[in-house]
Amino acid sequence: MQNFSTILNQILDLIPRSEFNRHVKQFSGDKYVKHFTAFNLLTVLLMAQAKGQDSLRHVVSTFSYHKKKWAHLGIKHIARSTIADANNRLDHRVFETLFYTLVSKCQSVSKTRRFSFKNPVFAMDASVIDLCLSVFDWAKFRKRKGAIKLHSLYDLQRGIPTVSVITEGKDHECKIAKDPLFMPCPDSIIVFDRGYNDFTQFQQYTNKGVWFVTRAKKNIAYTITGQHAKNSKEGVYFDDTIEVNSDGYAGPLRLIGYFDETTQKVFQFLTNNFSLTALQIAEIYKSRWEVELFFKWIKQNLKVKTFLGTSKNAVYSQIWVSLCYLLILTFIRHQTQFKRSLLTLSRLIKEAFFERISFLDILSLKPPDVPFVSGNLRQLSLNL
Repeated sequence: MQNFSTILNQILDLIPRSEFNRHVKQFSGDKYVKHFTAFNLLTVLLMAQAKGQDSLRHVVSTFSYHKKKWAHLGIKHIARSTIADANNRLDHRVFETLFYTLVSKCQSVSKTRRFSFKNPVFAMDASVIDLCLSVFDWAKFRKRKGAIKLHSLYDLQRGIPTVSVITEGKDHECKIAKDPLFMPCPDSIIVFDRGYNDFTQFQQYTNKGVWFVTRAKKNIAYTITGQHAKNSKEGVYFDDTIEVNSDGYAGPLRLIGYFDETTQKVFQFLTNNFSLTALQIAEIYKSRWEVELFFKWIKQNLKVKTFLGTSKNAVYSQIWVSLCYLLILTFIRHQTQFKRSLLTLSRLIKEAFFERISFLDILSLKPPDVPFVSGNLRQLSLNL
């Protein structure tokens, strides 16, 4: 019978080790470290993400139960104090750079969604992660509330975040949107909600050759300078060329009125794109909901609400590793052509994390196949 490495080892094999070591060296991550290295900490944090564990005691207990498999992980000793020290010592930017390395890896896979046009499409949004101010006293948000904020630029065609930034909870979205990291390549389309409305930033998009789509605020002052053909059968109430009364933006914009049958509401969309149809503009804005689902998914299925450490560095490290794990799951799903949901994939991996079986054996499971007999003839109870 073939002897496979564990599912955990197969996941770690997807990490570009040489690049990771280079980033560790860049931030002096393993300087003066004898036993518990940066890669060991990454292994522990990935396990905590995959197994949904929210305490160091639970993490150590799980690793202790599987002690015979440590040799393949390069771990010689593990204790709560060891993990806590490494969590505070190792610069979280090591995992941030790993995130962007994995983004490049995921961008090499085929697209999951096709629009009726060839432009790359990105959604920009942010989500608040609440923290207890008495425990995380560095995360001041409001008088009696602590929080940090995760900002992301989400690739709607590949279904992955391509840019992410973690800031203090009080940092406004418009401020972070001006970061050059969030500027897509020319001829891309970026979509965002009304909270990002800033005519100065709109001018930057136009100057860079980037198309934007957003909802118009009700109080914008403008003058109608032209009209496009409308189609009430498609829900298009009006399609006007306008000039806004703002010093921040010079040039024409397009204001579209669209009636959504699902909500029975009229939405007004603002864009600098005049080549796509009004219906295509409405569909682009509808697709923005996927970034909301992305934030909802990571909050419900990854460990970004309970943390293994209380320091700023420990919290940031855990969030970056959670995003890395999401990218790893996405890469596995694409490469294996796994047809079911990402949630199903994460549950399968969770149950078989320390088993010596092939990934393909895990991914071929269907609910009627449970319990599944692994390579060592031990049954896995996969609660899908």
